[in-house]
Amino acid sequence: MKLLVLSGGFGTRLKNSIGDLPKSLAPVNGVPFLYLQLRHWRSQGLTDFVFLLHHQAEQIIGFIESERLGLLQGCSVNWVVELFPLGTGGAIANAVRTLELKGDFLAANADTWLGTGVSALLDTPSPTIAVVKMTDTSRYGSVQFNSLHMVSKFVEKNALHGSCWINAGFFRLDAELFTAWDSKPFSLEKQLFEPLIKNQTLKALPLQTDFLDIGVPNDYSRFCRWAEADYKSNLWN
Repeated sequence: MKLLVLSGGFGTRLKNSIGDLPKSLAPVNGVPFLYLQLRHWRSQGLTDFVFLLHHQAEQIIGFIESERLGLLQGCSVNWVVELFPLGTGGAIANAVRTLELKGDFLAANADTWLGTGVSALLDTPSPTIAVVKMTDTSRYGSVQFNSLHMVSKFVEKNALHGSCWINAGFFRLDAELFTAWDSKPFSLEKQLFEPLIKNQTLKALPLQTDFLDIGVPNDYSRFCRWAEADYKSNLWN
């Protein structure tokens, strides 16, 4: 199944840590974060990637091209560059329209690491969002769902503290969800997921797995430490 990789963010909060690099190319023990992501996704069986780009797109394209005969050998690789920022929902809608996508696909944030989840999403119908439990959700907000795993509510950042489920930035979606797009920027959570919640059609997939988001300096440093400690594991072999 095709994986759309959201890679167009500005990464302003990481600028002091990584300079002019896009977030997905942030160095981790000498290699770009995206290199580790792609190895990890490939190890879970994914070989069809579309990168959704805007800020510093040329750097990510350069990385992709440099890996065509290496890490990405045997993969289907494409990208779509936004002329202006379209938000998470607009970026996906733009790719669906530009590439004339049909049926189901996966989508993921380029700067979020999940230990597992691909096979579970492949066994779950669209629309589904992966969720993970965090001890402090003040940075992320939280996702509430019922015993049937149907999402009932998104709770804003800082509204709750303590252990809750959060949006893990990994989704299974259907191209038909984006056919009415008006070419304007929009948020997946606000403009797409909330109407699906009202219709009781958005499912949560709870995952018990590693979750690391490198979007802020502290968490980026934490991932680097975690990756270094995991040097002898499959992450590096």
